[in-house]
Amino acid sequence: MQVGLFIIGDEILSGKRQDSHLAKFIELLSARGMQLGWAQYLGDDRELLTARLREAFAGGDLVVSCGGIGATPDDHTRQAAAAALGRPLALHPEARELIWQRVQQMAAEQGATADPDHPDTLRRFQMGVFPDGAGLVPNPYNKIPGFFVGNVHFLPGFPVMAHPMMAWVLDRYPQLHRQLGILERSLIVQGAMEASLTPLMEAIEARFMGVKVFSLPSVDHPRWGRCIELGVKLEAPSALATDALTPAYDALKQGVIQFGASISTEMVR
Repeated sequence: MQVGLFIIGDEILSGKRQDSHLAKFIELLSARGMQLGWAQYLGDDRELLTARLREAFAGGDLVVSCGGIGATPDDHTRQAAAAALGRPLALHPEARELIWQRVQQMAAEQGATADPDHPDTLRRFQMGVFPDGAGLVPNPYNKIPGFFVGNVHFLPGFPVMAHPMMAWVLDRYPQLHRQLGILERSLIVQGAMEASLTPLMEAIEARFMGVKVFSLPSVDHPRWGRCIELGVKLEAPSALATDALTPAYDALKQGVIQFGASISTEMVR
């Protein structure tokens, strides 16, 4: 099971809003020994959303989707989820109660009396209309919940709401939490082309089981100019990772030296 993230909203694609979900989600995953497998940015296009969500429901990954679950005409995520599932939309009774509690709270703060039949209240209830059979994702900020069907979870776009809800989702899957870390060791290489170092990288991965080699070239690094960050990484308990990674790193470093390239610095993460 991979972990995937949808970030939905025309305002993200147009640049009117800057996304903060991706970085926060990676942070929350890392704290649980998990990694992000994929992420996609999508606009408020119901047909496109339906197609992507149909794939997500069928794919078996743990998926979090942020944005588009409001009740205004530019929100399409709830409807797309229902279409992808082939299920009707229905007002979730528990969601209705939570929304009603929020309406009453807001009315009390204004010194007014809440009316369950007021047009504004009825429109707010629309935020609890989810695909039939959905479960709820609690919202600690204002009680108005998100929802989930299977392993696909739908959260609002507001970071102040979505980020604690992301944590709740990840904690539904304790079996995916791992007491593992990803250890990296790398060096800055100058005087070599990435293509020329590829045979060395392939040889390291073939020789050291579980070790992955990475290459991050730069043409205008602010410190090293044209260079390649060349390194090895391994996912394992930290003590074991250090013992297992050291021989692979030493072999990589020796290979670079034998190639004739220069090493500017070495790094450990």
